[in-house]
Order: sequence, then C-alpha cells, then structure tokens
Amino acid sequence: AGGRGGGGSGGPPVRDGSVVAGSAGGADPWIREFVARALHEDVGAGDWTTLWTVPEGDLGRGELMAKEPLRVAGAEVAAAVFRELDPALTVEVRIADGEDARPGEVVMAVEGPSRGVLTGERVALNLLGHLSGIASLTRRFVEAVEGTGARIVDTRKTTPGLRVLEKAAVRAGGGENHRMGLFDMVLIKENHIAAAGGVRAALERATSRNQAGLEVEIEVTNLEELEEALGGGPHRILLDNMPPALMKEAVARADRMSAHRPLLEASGGIDLETAREVAETGVDLISVGALTHSAPSADFSLQLRTSDGGMQGAP
Repeated sequence: AGGRGGGGSGGPPVRDGSVVAGSAGGADPWIREFVARALHEDVGAGDWTTLWTVPEGDLGRGELMAKEPLRVAGAEVAAAVFRELDPALTVEVRIADGEDARPGEVVMAVEGPSRGVLTGERVALNLLGHLSGIASLTRRFVEAVEGTGARIVDTRKTTPGLRVLEKAAVRAGGGENHRMGLFDMVLIKENHIAAAGGVRAALERATSRNQAGLEVEIEVTNLEELEEALGGGPHRILLDNMPPALMKEAVARADRMSAHRPLLEASGGIDLETAREVAETGVDLISVGALTHSAPSADFSLQLRTSDGGMQGAP
C-alpha cells in the first residue's frame, strides 16, 4: 500500500517507538486495537442500515477522494479500518502520508463486499479527514517560516487517545514533534518554578535528579529569568508569550552569554500571520498548539460503485 513517491516529510520516529501502521501485510497491534475500538463505537451491535438494504454478496469499489487541496495523513490508519472490518476487502493506498492531494484525486481505493465498504467508510473518513487536517495546517506553518531556520513543533495539546496519530500527522505536514508525554522530557513551566522557589532552584532540583539523562527545558517570560536560566545549563529555553522585539533581544542576549547556548523555543498565541515575524527573531523552534487542537478537518468523500453499476456517495 504505497504512495506516488516523493514529498514525504521523513520526520523522526515517535519517541516511544510506536509505529502508525505496517505495510500491506497488516497494521501495528496498537493500531489494530485502536481501530477495533473505533469500529465498535460506531457499529455497536450491527450496521442495520447496511445489513437491511445491501444484498449479501454484493461487491463494490469505494474511492476515497480529496475534495480540496491537502496534505495526506492517516491513510494507512484509514486503510486499517477496512482491513480490520473485513479481510475480504482489498485496500490500495494511492497517495501516502506526507504527500499532497489535489481536489478530485483518489487517495485510497477499497474493493470487495459492499457491506464492508459502507460500514467502515465513516470511521475511515473521520480519521483521514482529522489527521490530514493536522498535516495540512502544519504544512502551512512550515511554509510560512521557510528559509528562516526555525522549525515548527507540536505540543501536548492533543486529543486524548489520539496523540500518536496526531503527532504522526504533524510529521506528515513537515513539522517536528516536541515531547511525546510527561515521561520523555523535562519541561519546567511557571507553576513548577513557583513551587520550586524560582528558576534556578527548579533547574537545580530537576537536573540533580535526572539520572535518565532526559532533555531539560525551562520556561521564561522576561530577560531576567532568561539570564537565570542560562546559568543553570538547560538543553532548551522556552520564551513564553514574548513580543517579537523582546524575543529578538532574548536571542541576542543568549548568544552573548553562552558559546553553546540552549535551543530557544518560541511559544504562545503564534498563528499563521505572526509565525514569520517570530521566526525572524532567530529562535530555533516555534511550538504551535493549534496544529493539533484547532486544525479543521480536511474534506474527503467516498464514492461507491456497486456490482450492478450503481454509484452512490457516502454521507
């Protein structure tokens, strides 16, 4: 189940080693379990509409088409929906994750029992639309900062239970993943700082216990906190809600104070209109929660051609 080749983001693997889907031979066990839960949520005791209206043994071909320009993500997960629902269905992914689709292009074709195509279409379309929406928005942010050296990264503002898939969609859009969860990186934020007694105290408490060698990042809101953080030797410093002029000064000050300065990350209310200005301050990373919590779903449709030659759209 391959794509057209080229155009993929080639991003790093998910930090915990999870994979989104396998080849035509099947999906990763986590994905199969996730898909089974999604199908159970939708189908429940049975898809009575399809069972009572579509003759048993009727064969069909469903084509999932893009209805707008978009970056594809979730194609293999959507394919896993049909494969899990009915092994008799044959699925061909024509446009793979990380590739672009034009309006009217067929992203995926499904052939076999018409009942299976119709029962699985909504779960597949929901996943494909949601994840492609994330990838498409990410691509727009990446294009907005192109040439500046700044990289677009996501956050933990994801849908519970969908984080692995949503972060994979960010990579499909050309972005990068921040930490996967609380377990794989230390990010000291304002409440941690307040509870610990200040920036330096929070850094000292975290680094002294960091037996696992995790990356340590700390949030600062002004230049005084920045200087205090630089003295504590974190791997990254998050510049929280700073206006671009202050952010530019923070980058210059960090460059002067440290020969091997930490990565500097901009965060807080950054949108497509402001991303370029923020990137031009010299920051290394721009984290955008909207990639996963506010991306509009991409528009797809499924057209089914039945064995009697009929053609119908899936609502």
